[in-house]
Amino acid sequence: QSSYEPSLPITEKSNPITRDIDRANPNEIVQMLKKCDAELFDTAQHKDSVYQKLTSCSMVQTMLDISKVVEMNLRDPENSLIVLSGCGTSGRVAFLLATSLNRQLSVLHQKQICSYIIAGGDKALLTSQEAPEDNPSLGALVLDKACTGKKHVLFVGISCGLSAPFVAGQLHYCLNNLEVFTPVLVGFNPVHMARAEPMRDFPFNFKEIAERMSELQEHRKAFVLNPAVGPEAITGSSRMKGGSATKLMLETMLLAGLESVYSKNAITAESVLASIQMNERVHEITYSQADKLAALLQKAGVSLRGKGHVYYLGWQTLGIIGIIDASECIPTYGAGFEDIRGFISKGFSGMNNKEGDLSCVGPHFAIGHMDFVNTILPRLSDSDMVIFVFSVKDDPNEVSELAECVGRHTSNLHALIHDTEGHRVPDRVTCMFMTVLDITWPLALNEQSSALMKQHWELSTKWCLNAISTGAHILKGKVYRNYMIDLRVTNSKLYRRAIHILQRFTNSTQTQCETALLRSIHDVEELTDEIKSADVTRHTLMANRKDRVVPTALMMLQSGCTLAEAKSHLDAHPVIREAVAACLKTAVSEQ
Repeated sequence: QSSYEPSLPITEKSNPITRDIDRANPNEIVQMLKKCDAELFDTAQHKDSVYQKLTSCSMVQTMLDISKVVEMNLRDPENSLIVLSGCGTSGRVAFLLATSLNRQLSVLHQKQICSYIIAGGDKALLTSQEAPEDNPSLGALVLDKACTGKKHVLFVGISCGLSAPFVAGQLHYCLNNLEVFTPVLVGFNPVHMARAEPMRDFPFNFKEIAERMSELQEHRKAFVLNPAVGPEAITGSSRMKGGSATKLMLETMLLAGLESVYSKNAITAESVLASIQMNERVHEITYSQADKLAALLQKAGVSLRGKGHVYYLGWQTLGIIGIIDASECIPTYGAGFEDIRGFISKGFSGMNNKEGDLSCVGPHFAIGHMDFVNTILPRLSDSDMVIFVFSVKDDPNEVSELAECVGRHTSNLHALIHDTEGHRVPDRVTCMFMTVLDITWPLALNEQSSALMKQHWELSTKWCLNAISTGAHILKGKVYRNYMIDLRVTNSKLYRRAIHILQRFTNSTQTQCETALLRSIHDVEELTDEIKSADVTRHTLMANRKDRVVPTALMMLQSGCTLAEAKSHLDAHPVIREAVAACLKTAVSEQ
């Protein structure tokens, strides 16, 4: 029950399961992550009714009601639109689900009526574009433009912490236009824990908007879907459970609406609940491969610690999952762009993103297998790890040709494969890889729908790659206890989180922590009046160009050392817990 300590929102709280994950070995890390992900399906009800579990009656009823709105919109495609929107991970999940639903509609020769919005546009699918997240007016403007001429719009705003100003602006716009919009808020805190701080140039805060939506839910004019799924394995890292829960809930509702219209399967509370519970079986099957997963995690850690790289080469939407996982490591762990990268077989033509081919924008956007062959392969070595991510549905000849090509440059070649009972990837392909994490799916789990099978393979892949990238960064020393201590402070949410992390580990006041953070961001021993009076946006723009901002501030607070001394300790001890210990030892010896 400590997960629901009132002082912090659930999404910002430390999970007791992973308190010492930075000292765990690869097998222990996987077991901790397995337990954290299992909390998604926990059925034990909390004594306070504001904490509703994913499978609780009220959450299932809300999903049922939203599914029926999906159904109504699909029945009137000329006048209707379904919009999924979010920032960072939430926006990437919105993109994945919107494009997947449109593909299904296309197969049925129906009008594609699902759209996605991600703060920062399509560049944010691959790189951190945090600044737009803090702009509620921009969110409303983008939504208004996307919905021009439509009479019925189901808008789903995703904000795991009930905090993103960009999404708040969109929800507020919907509430002012309820004759057209049915707004849905998806997140993982109770409404009373929604962000209550004022937003720049905006009359309401997120909490006020969420409270208004809760009132309207009684009349089914708006919906709040906010199950309590427990704190993240890495504190505040909503790319993990938050992203998984968002994916499986929205897929359940979208597929229920689709099947009601085109397969004549009536939407019931029982069918919604059964769909959610099926994902628990996906969890069991995925983590039944814990030993192989730990082996991949360990090898990824060796590569990162040895200044090597990890590359995901994926096919179809499994390739998109790889690209998403890799892109999230930069803001989460302060990782370099090259540390972990994802590539997809057909490049941008396989992405189906709104803005099309972005490869000319810069090296971050070179995401095709041919980009990998042309730019990465010539300098690949055994210190680099390559993971192929594919299924039995992909062309084995295409996979084996690329594997043979990569194998000429490195033996550090591995695979994450999905196949089914009686339909396996040929041995001539699997024998090309050093480690094969082969997940074989029972036919009974997906016999009703190929779309369902694809969703399960995506979720399973997400869990595996999240574990590999998270574990690798833990082994590299980027996590302190279970906090992402080296996060990039690129928006107001992360600025506040950085201050909280510093308070948590130094027992310093909020003012002292903010001062140390600003000294680290602006690279000064003493703050000028100009820095003190600047708004958060200026600080985050500066922080986005700096490395090790929070660890440097932590060192100064822990030992009272200067900025230069803090940087020196971090240079000597890249593993942050070791750097802190060395810093404290130096401070004691000098007393």
